[in-house]
Amino acid sequence: MAEAENIIIKDTLDGLGTDAYSDYLAHALCLAGSCRLKYNGEERELQAGDLMIVRKGKLVERIRPADDFRVKVIYVTSEFIVLSTPLSNYGVKGQLALFRNPIMKLDAGQRELCRRDFEMVEARLAQTDHHFRRDLLIASVQMLIIDFFDFHSHLYGVDNIPLQSATIMSRFLNMLENGTYREHREVNWYADKLCVTPKYLSEVSRKISGYAANYWINRYTVLDISRLLRDKSLTFVCISDLFGFSSPAYFSRYVQQHLGVSPTEYRG
Repeated sequence: MAEAENIIIKDTLDGLGTDAYSDYLAHALCLAGSCRLKYNGEERELQAGDLMIVRKGKLVERIRPADDFRVKVIYVTSEFIVLSTPLSNYGVKGQLALFRNPIMKLDAGQRELCRRDFEMVEARLAQTDHHFRRDLLIASVQMLIIDFFDFHSHLYGVDNIPLQSATIMSRFLNMLENGTYREHREVNWYADKLCVTPKYLSEVSRKISGYAANYWINRYTVLDISRLLRDKSLTFVCISDLFGFSSPAYFSRYVQQHLGVSPTEYRG
């Protein structure tokens, strides 16, 4: 894949959450104005000076920018993020926190540093004749990520997460982000793939994120189901089959349990 495809720079949030950017992480710096959006089922507002990092674009809905809204967005593929992420287990904590709230409120100094980081990536991306362009871009994205870690740690503090625990949690979440929950929703299955016991996986998950492993499995599942339920071209039977439910009745009970309403009521 060409580097121009690994990194895409835009000045609008149009397309965020669509299939066009399904394999990209979005990093959006609000330059002016504000934008309201729904993320992970909750209303959020991106304001001037805020940094928003979205790992899973499908969590974003109903983007409503104000007339004076200006933004710079850097999309980076998941593969290139892995290449560019420094050897630190802090990223796992940040990943979990950003899943719950993707918006960071930056102070004036952080805002200026972030703006310069964005400009550096854009400038380096334009250097198409650089003989070491791939390494150059990895280095520029890594600087961006290191500063993001620093911003986040100032907001939320730094936890001393053991490397083994961080690795297990990261692999667990990566499986969920890849959609394995559509076929597998048992903690035992994930524990087996990670070569740990179900009890240990849940203990690690609870220690790092505050939630047991089963919470994350159901959270990813419910968010995906709710997105599909909003697509009225899909029948309930079709959605049930996509997730491997044994029957539409079982699917209906699952939706009722986790969304508080039946599929019919949710679709309205």
